Amino acid sequence: MRILHHKFSSIALLTVFASQLHQALAFGSTAKYNKDSSGCRRDFLNSAIITTTGVIVGMPKNVYAKTMVDTNNDYPGTAVERLENVRARVATLSEEDLSGDWEDVRRKLLWAGGLKDLPDAIPGQGYTGHSFNDYNHVDLTTMTDGTSNNRNNGEVKEIAIGNFLGDGIRKASIPELGSGGSWSTCAIGCNLDPPQDVAHIQFKSKIAFKLVWVPNANFDKFVLVDDDGKELARGSPTGQLPNIRQRQMNYELVRGSKYARVVDQIAFGSS
Repeated sequence: MRILHHKFSSIALLTVFASQLHQALAFGSTAKYNKDSSGCRRDFLNSAIITTTGVIVGMPKNVYAKTMVDTNNDYPGTAVERLENVRARVATLSEEDLSGDWEDVRRKLLWAGGLKDLPDAIPGQGYTGHSFNDYNHVDLTTMTDGTSNNRNNGEVKEIAIGNFLGDGIRKASIPELGSGGSWSTCAIGCNLDPPQDVAHIQFKSKIAFKLVWVPNANFDKFVLVDDDGKELARGSPTGQLPNIRQRQMNYELVRGSKYARVVDQIAFGSS
């Protein structure tokens, strides 16, 4: 019996190993920081050891952690590499960069988000003149090619049934940020937990960033926050901002949610 038990335990451990190895290799073929997928596989195979508890020891931490994040993602429509590249671009934007004339700032947000500045395109066919210019189209979403054609079947409240955005996403997205596409999706429903907005429901995707106006006296400062509500960047633009009512409504969309934490701290003097 002990021999049989040992035999079946070994089979179980090998099954665990094979599953985790498959995940690591799958990630290695697409890892941004290691374009040589065979190199990533070689690192794993040369260093990983399976213990008697089925845990892999010696696997590079960044590979293992990244693999688990990607394979256990609650939002499988997220274009992960593209999201990371958007965040990397945002990280290059200083507060000074985001405090110039609003139209210049808005173009920088489009660039960071992987979107072209297409103010003269037909709405629905790549037009991005509305992006970050009203209270609602403030979620920079990076979705996979497989989900860019998704429609709203009624799950996202206050959004038109259908809401087909695929053609516009393909025309407006800058390809060098990675596979998939970008769009400034509607934030309505983001105050719920979990968020019930276009990004999370229609596209099954996390957001790369959200623009939130600070509820100070003039609503003249904004913060970019990630999907956990953490600050990525901030600015105090000048010139012709979106109408103040639009900026006020933008804050009302996030009031009481994780996305409002940073702007509330700024408005009340604690940040």
